[in-house]
Amino acid sequence: MSIFINSTSKVIVQGMTGSEGTKHTRRMLASGTKVVGGVTPGKGGQVVEIEGVSLPVFNTVAEAMAATSANVSVVFVPPKFAKAAVIDAIDAKMPLVVVITEGIPVHDSAYFYAYSLQKGGTQIIGPNCPGLISPEQSNVGIIPADITKRGPIGLVSKSGTLTYQMMYELRDIGFSTAVGIGGDPIIGTTHIDCLRAFQDDPDTTSIVMIGEIGGDAEERAAAFISEYVTKPVVGYVAGFTAPEGKTMGHAGAIVSGSSGTAQAKKDALEAAGVKVGQTPSETAQLMRDILGR
Repeated sequence: MSIFINSTSKVIVQGMTGSEGTKHTRRMLASGTKVVGGVTPGKGGQVVEIEGVSLPVFNTVAEAMAATSANVSVVFVPPKFAKAAVIDAIDAKMPLVVVITEGIPVHDSAYFYAYSLQKGGTQIIGPNCPGLISPEQSNVGIIPADITKRGPIGLVSKSGTLTYQMMYELRDIGFSTAVGIGGDPIIGTTHIDCLRAFQDDPDTTSIVMIGEIGGDAEERAAAFISEYVTKPVVGYVAGFTAPEGKTMGHAGAIVSGSSGTAQAKKDALEAAGVKVGQTPSETAQLMRDILGR
């Protein structure tokens, strides 16, 4: 088991014919992901050879879904075209859309996220995220596939690089799914969405949650954990050494007063029974202690 994606997921790549799309399609195919086609408006009807696989290109997501039965789309489209790409996927009722693109204007993200809620039926992960991986099953995005294995830990993280580090730190135990939700001010899938899915997944036995300074997402996640999550959770909050009042990291996490500080988030998580590490390595060790590894 896993959450959101598995070995049966059929993936299309929006922007597959661009340099980033081609590069990461190659990586996804090499890691066993079932990539079944791509979407580039104006290039429909072409066929692209990647990793020895002939992949058809379509003009729209609806055409791609009709021809391939795809149920996941990953977006490698430049920021100025990303809004249109995501709306195309929502209009086609694509169940899962993973938006890797960095630098999408916030009002564009706000628009397509609100549009997805209005239309219903489409879950968005991202934007500005590394994607997600269910090791040895499917890898959608830019997460390295060879740094961990399949196992019982669920991981949800705001940070791409910390996602990779935690996967590597606990590589001998392994992960059911690791989800990089992105650090932009407006994102689709949240910590809480992933915590709920991991709680409901019978093969995920424990959870690592990585947050960062700014906003109140981690405090809200802590409240959800205390109410709903019965599995052990360990946490890490990036930004303990950030100077107060200075914008840091992803898309401007800003600290004012105690709200949004690393310490405030740590306190909220610990009050919910979450063990919080001061460093990623310490957080990994907390998980090892829980699992007796």
